[in-house]
Amino acid sequence: MRLKLVAALLLFTTVSFAQTDTKLTAKLNDLIKDFHGQVGIYVHNLKTGQTVEINADTLFPTASMIKVSIMCGLMDKIDKGELKYQQNLIFRDSLRYDTGDILGQARDKDTIELSKVAMLMITMSDNTASVWLQKLVTGEYINNWLQQNGFEYMRVNSRVKGREKMRSIYGWGVTTPREMCKLFTMIREGKAVSPAASERMYRNLCHIYWDDNALESIPPYIQAASKQGFVDASRSETLMVNAPHGDYVFSIITKNNKDHSYAHSSEANTFIRNVSALLWHYFEPGDKWQQPDRYDKFMNKDNE
Repeated sequence: MRLKLVAALLLFTTVSFAQTDTKLTAKLNDLIKDFHGQVGIYVHNLKTGQTVEINADTLFPTASMIKVSIMCGLMDKIDKGELKYQQNLIFRDSLRYDTGDILGQARDKDTIELSKVAMLMITMSDNTASVWLQKLVTGEYINNWLQQNGFEYMRVNSRVKGREKMRSIYGWGVTTPREMCKLFTMIREGKAVSPAASERMYRNLCHIYWDDNALESIPPYIQAASKQGFVDASRSETLMVNAPHGDYVFSIITKNNKDHSYAHSSEANTFIRNVSALLWHYFEPGDKWQQPDRYDKFMNKDNE
């Protein structure tokens, strides 16, 4: 009888710990109501267990956020001894992805360390680096890793046999806001590949060059792991914020956006910044930080 009572109490504790934050949900829905496109948001406060789920299990394009799963597949191969983080790779012209990337400016037969290619894929979102590493690991291997680790929806579509139809709908990758947060949480907790691999990945995710949207809305002295994704009709960003009162993770993904502009002032970019700011002040209500005047002169952003 006592064992049954203890088990029941443990079950109650587990279920009640993860609960919907209705107040925060209402605030976010209020931001969403005027957005011209479809929005998915998942928020999880790791300390309190509070969550927000708005189209959290709806499929969305990942755009460049799929590079986090490519990194996981790469680290899995390194962890198994099939690749080495410090090994040299030889660049070939056939790998060039002509989007103005740093690595895309390399010359045929140039040598570069794998660790630097991985860094460029995440911190600069370098497409040449990303396509190269996906080819090295293979999309099939990455998708198998995702499936084995409990991801039902997140997959690489591009250059993967059998994923052509999904690619035509979602592009390079597909995911849900909940699964993006799950992947970031696994990395934060040392559960993605291995504790050592997770630490390396988390360090890379905390050195993002493109800090002009969700990251722009939190103080610069707060560590956050993040990854953006941008294509014409979809904008997205996932953050794990190491906040003073407890870590929180959130993913914002949009699709079917009417405004396709890449300007800092575009509707989707502004929306992402507003959501990030709302979450920061909600979880850290006493913080008085404000972005300095004329910060736009020093902002990392693409030419508009």
